[in-house]
Amino acid sequence: MSAVNATLADRVIPRSTTSSIALVIGGALLTALAAQMQVPMYPVPMTLQTFAVLLVAAALGPARAVSSMGLYLAMGAAGLPVFAGAKALGAVMPTAGYLVGFLVAGLVVGYLATKGFSKNPIGVGFSFAAGSALIYLFGAGWLMAGLGLTFTQAMTAGVLPFLIGDAVKALAAAALLPLAWKLTK
Repeated sequence: MSAVNATLADRVIPRSTTSSIALVIGGALLTALAAQMQVPMYPVPMTLQTFAVLLVAAALGPARAVSSMGLYLAMGAAGLPVFAGAKALGAVMPTAGYLVGFLVAGLVVGYLATKGFSKNPIGVGFSFAAGSALIYLFGAGWLMAGLGLTFTQAMTAGVLPFLIGDAVKALAAAALLPLAWKLTK
């Protein structure tokens, strides 16, 4: 694996089937734990769920990120209380588009990480913005298709209240990921 295609996880843990399985499980568990952490904010509390989704993708790369988010979704579909507010899939069906967006965001952010985007603050900011936009796209689309909301209603209810929190998470990642790369040298 070339240095450009290596992920942060590859710098720390030699890639093998066993380590990949462990990282996929760890990413799903980290996302489940982060979904339960809330930071009071206005107009809505901020969970660390999307931060974990994007961080897992940036650290693991596309294949392991999609596998990790797939496992996370499977855990919720099986009835485990892994989604925000300790809910399982049935309780979050009206907003399940965001969960589908996790898979796509994991793929894109993970791919960008293999191209070096997780090594500098600008790249991290760009990749997290792209990942967040994909999550919003699927989430708002689901709100429009599933709940019959108009575009304006979906944006007002399902995107705008979360922009400040997601910007804060992107800034935190832009500071932390490049630092983690430097520490692994």
